[in-house]
Amino acid sequence: MAKSFDIVANKIISKAVKTQPKNSYLRKMYTISGNKPIWVTQFSITPIAKELLKRVTRDPLLNRKTKMYKNAKRMLEGDLSGSAFGGKNSTGQRIKLDFKLSKLFRNYANYSIYGMIHWGHFKILFKRQAGLNDVYADWELYPRYTVYSLLRKVIVNGDLNTPFNEIIPKTRLYKNLNKKFNEYRDIALSGKWPKIPPFANIKIGQNNNSIPYIRKRLSLSGDLKGCGVSDSILYDQCLFNAIKRFQKRNGQIADGVIGKTTGKLLSQSVGQLLTRMKLNLDRIKMMKRHDAGKHIFINIPAFKLYFYNGAKVINSMRVITGSKKHPTPIFSGDVETVVINPYWNVPTSIIQKEMIPKLLRNKNAMKRQRIEVRKGWGPNAKKISPSSVNWKKYRYSKSVPYRFAQVPGNKNALGRIKFLFPNKFSVYMHDTPQKHLFKRHTRAFSHGCIRLQNPKGLFKTFCSIDQRLNYDKGKKILKTKKQTYLNLSSKVPVNVVYLTTWVDANGILQFRNDIYNYDRMQLKYRRKY
Repeated sequence: MAKSFDIVANKIISKAVKTQPKNSYLRKMYTISGNKPIWVTQFSITPIAKELLKRVTRDPLLNRKTKMYKNAKRMLEGDLSGSAFGGKNSTGQRIKLDFKLSKLFRNYANYSIYGMIHWGHFKILFKRQAGLNDVYADWELYPRYTVYSLLRKVIVNGDLNTPFNEIIPKTRLYKNLNKKFNEYRDIALSGKWPKIPPFANIKIGQNNNSIPYIRKRLSLSGDLKGCGVSDSILYDQCLFNAIKRFQKRNGQIADGVIGKTTGKLLSQSVGQLLTRMKLNLDRIKMMKRHDAGKHIFINIPAFKLYFYNGAKVINSMRVITGSKKHPTPIFSGDVETVVINPYWNVPTSIIQKEMIPKLLRNKNAMKRQRIEVRKGWGPNAKKISPSSVNWKKYRYSKSVPYRFAQVPGNKNALGRIKFLFPNKFSVYMHDTPQKHLFKRHTRAFSHGCIRLQNPKGLFKTFCSIDQRLNYDKGKKILKTKKQTYLNLSSKVPVNVVYLTTWVDANGILQFRNDIYNYDRMQLKYRRKY
């Protein structure tokens, strides 16, 4: 009887999938199974089907309001044997159930791999933004599986949980944020999160009826640290210190004044915070996973670089990232080379948008900036006088057959050191002569590259971990104006990320402003599973 069922089921599935478009998920999934049932047998659903239903209904990050969760719960709690495994049309009903479970698998696999972010729509918005505002932005994804590679592994091994567990990042970054998510979810379920009444600015020593609610709010988030949760309406010293801690971990100026911005942050519901955490957990899934060994972590919304050796931060510094007009792309690479006294080869886009307009106004404009103009990009390209060229011809052309290169020196736009990690975006880390910008709280000023507050310090860190590099020799080269390339003996991974919520090396939950409006865009176009 079992053999008869397999033959009939194979015929039904083969006939059904032929009616599907070539790129349909059902056709692809049943090609992997050889057009055999994946989730049902003659008598019941398979063990991997039971694992799937349990996993979906027990996933702590999956919203209970999704159709996916409700369907899985309904199937798990329902009597499947009565509807699909009995009666005249039971074989057809079993195949329908198999297709239904395949759809559930497809949705849950997509959710597990990519999260709730609809990356396809998000990429379209990038392109639309580029077309409207002449802005180029990108976000590289590094998923570990596709729906179909995951299914193949499930079918071959007869095990669903192991490959799904492999999707979940084992990095500290993910684990620590997931732990905080669970803590805040427990707070949400307890109903203890207070709703803070409206208030004007509050300064230390003042009385305000909202103070007890603020005190309770900060107690739940761990900012109060030893202060009692009292009904006092006085803004005392202990609460003042708690507010400064709260402001600091929210990326604000820690002045202790509960003004409009701090008040807005305090008044966020626990649901809003959970949504932000979940959004960033989904982003971490798409990162290249570097946890052991040496690696660099640059978080754009935090304007910070962290150099890790395993779990230990061995260097950190402020950075300047791309402006809203020229956003720094999100991607991963490997630092391979340090360049001391670099030339700055001006990108064609900047030549056309900034350099040519300057030359049209003043033929000596490049001389002031110590920028050489050469005909072509080869090593022996001839140096020319800018006044000998009709620059109007190249203002809007598809290419510019001239290289603009700023000579090494203290006024060079790249400063005295740059760090190369080859990528299609031509983005790198470098020094800058504009040191005053590091004093700014929000530091989105570059054309996309990452400017470093302490490039010599970063070079020294590389020297401490790489025997091929010598810091004293590097300092001597810095006293000259000779461009020098120093290759690392081993590459150092670097992740350029966009996390508006994460847990730092001290275990403190951090929040930052959504400077490129990516939170808003990704939350607007979330997948509806």
